[in-house]
Amino acid sequence: MSHPWIAERTRAFDSSGIRKVFDLAAQMENPINLSIGQPDFAVPEPVQQACIQAIQSGKNSYSLTQGAPVLRDKLQAQIDEEYGHADRRVFVSSGTSGGLVLSVLSLINPGDEVLVFDPFFVMYKPLVDLVGGRTVLIDTYPDFRIDPQQVARSLTPRTKMILLNSPSNPTGVTAGEDEIRGLAELAAEREIALVSDEIYRQFCYDTPFVSPARFNDQTIVIDGFSKSHAMTGWRVGYVHGPAEIVDTMTKLQQYSFVCAPHPAQWAAATAMEVGIDQHLEAYRRKRDLICEGLGDRYQLVRPNGAFYAFPRAPWGTGTEFVTEAIRNNLLIIPGGIFSQHDTHFRISYAADDDVIRRGIDVLCKLADGPLK
Repeated sequence: MSHPWIAERTRAFDSSGIRKVFDLAAQMENPINLSIGQPDFAVPEPVQQACIQAIQSGKNSYSLTQGAPVLRDKLQAQIDEEYGHADRRVFVSSGTSGGLVLSVLSLINPGDEVLVFDPFFVMYKPLVDLVGGRTVLIDTYPDFRIDPQQVARSLTPRTKMILLNSPSNPTGVTAGEDEIRGLAELAAEREIALVSDEIYRQFCYDTPFVSPARFNDQTIVIDGFSKSHAMTGWRVGYVHGPAEIVDTMTKLQQYSFVCAPHPAQWAAATAMEVGIDQHLEAYRRKRDLICEGLGDRYQLVRPNGAFYAFPRAPWGTGTEFVTEAIRNNLLIIPGGIFSQHDTHFRISYAADDDVIRRGIDVLCKLADGPLK
């Protein structure tokens, strides 16, 4: 029996299944952990020092709600140079998660439909549920590609938003330019909000990153520093899009998150000058290590972005397979957490090479069935 004070909207979803795996990891001795979706490298030293300096020089109060000028002005200049949209504005959010929350709060009314590509990041559906919207899942199995014609067939008079994540969590698949262009032009033609979650944009291994904002100047883009500079706990993201929408999101931030952590914003301004090419090369090599290690033992769409792989379970459901993997000290995430299908599992290769090799060894042993 639940507590009578708890709001009904909270009953629409359960706690994140990923968190449950993390809680399990904390109870295991030296697990082979390929579950955590955060970089395994340290925050770059110049970024650490910039934060320390900001703290020591008194940058510890609230910043402007829309972001400290030291960061926001720098972001605006970069965005203007990349897109050249006269009406595109940026504000600094409390992480990309904060940007997602504010996007949904600002745009979705009860009964509005939001198109989400399946598999999807775990936050998307609960956020839509929270505001009374309806998630419409667009199935992308088995190759995880986007078909704009399939999207067009799923549109109704209630469709308000399309939510895109490329490179994708959990699949690691990056949408191609034709897919992105087709989706962007469809959203523009039908006057539907297109929200592009680009937190993994700097992790593209085979082809350059493409944003739908190139083809649709009304696209709302969410990005941040958590993945690119390992600043997951610093909570600095940003959102850019049409000025009126950004102003509305900033207004809601004033009454919710207030602002992103002020010292971390000064650090993020420094992060914009710190390249991550060495980490990109390391993750490209880790991606190849996973793909070569699993070989033909697993059905796997080769990931070309982010730091995830999403193989099909070779037997049983995804949950049954992951349960057996955990029994053998390997932590991975069941695909049903990200999907209406329970057929796959997610690997994060943001890990030490030795941990990846140990994980591959267990997976190869499990490929033919549960171990006796």
